[in-house]
Amino acid sequence: MTHHFPTRPQVTRCIGVALGAAALLSLTTVLSRADDGDPRTILKGMSDYMAGQKNLSVRYDADIEVITPDLQKIQFTAYGDVVVDRQAGLRATRTGGYADVELVFDGNAVIVHNRPDKTFTRIEAPGSIDEMIQRLRSDYGVEFPGADLLLARTYDQLTEDVMDAKHIGRGVVDGVECEHLAFRKHDTDWQLWVEVGERPIPGKYVITSKTVAQAPQYTLRIKEMRTDVRSDPYTFVFKAPDGTKQVTFNATGDVDEVPPGIPAGGSKP
Repeated sequence: MTHHFPTRPQVTRCIGVALGAAALLSLTTVLSRADDGDPRTILKGMSDYMAGQKNLSVRYDADIEVITPDLQKIQFTAYGDVVVDRQAGLRATRTGGYADVELVFDGNAVIVHNRPDKTFTRIEAPGSIDEMIQRLRSDYGVEFPGADLLLARTYDQLTEDVMDAKHIGRGVVDGVECEHLAFRKHDTDWQLWVEVGERPIPGKYVITSKTVAQAPQYTLRIKEMRTDVRSDPYTFVFKAPDGTKQVTFNATGDVDEVPPGIPAGGSKP
């Protein structure tokens, strides 16, 4: 009897088909388990828990991807911290290779401080932290994607225009077991990992833009979140360093998460 052994290309194709089938089976299995928990209930639990914390101290890492006109994907990384006192204000920093920005809000006005340029601008924004963030977005085009997780109305903000919600299952973020949630909107998909247990805090947040070629992502990873801290009375008081001058918002220089000119007509989330 003659045995016909597959050639190397045939073996490669067989292996490729087998791996593809295994991946498809694995994905199908995961999605079949996606109804084990209600994603909206888990998200609402996290939102209520976060809103109930009067004081927060957060350390984070963030990645943002940019798609250039020749379809090259480039990722930029930053880190920072946030201090929140829902009665007094908010202080946040973001430091990357191309920007070092500080934001201070005292309940009446918000300061945007560009440290390398030694400039700052003051914007009147009386009201809550939620109202301040919304004003910066709508009036000045300043986006804080991760800020949605700190709002008093996180659930309402995140679920607006959501078409589909799934509980993918449980995953691990930095050694901590989390509920993995996935949501779909018309122009974006987003995922959230929520810590399992009595402290349902966010561990990781990913936003994927579906309207841009190659689907760039914004990723936020919570490295530490403390709720047992009290802010110093001067935490939300901005004192301009020597040599720093006040300017209009448009003159504060580049405070984005990517260096000026890099997109060059490209797109980001």
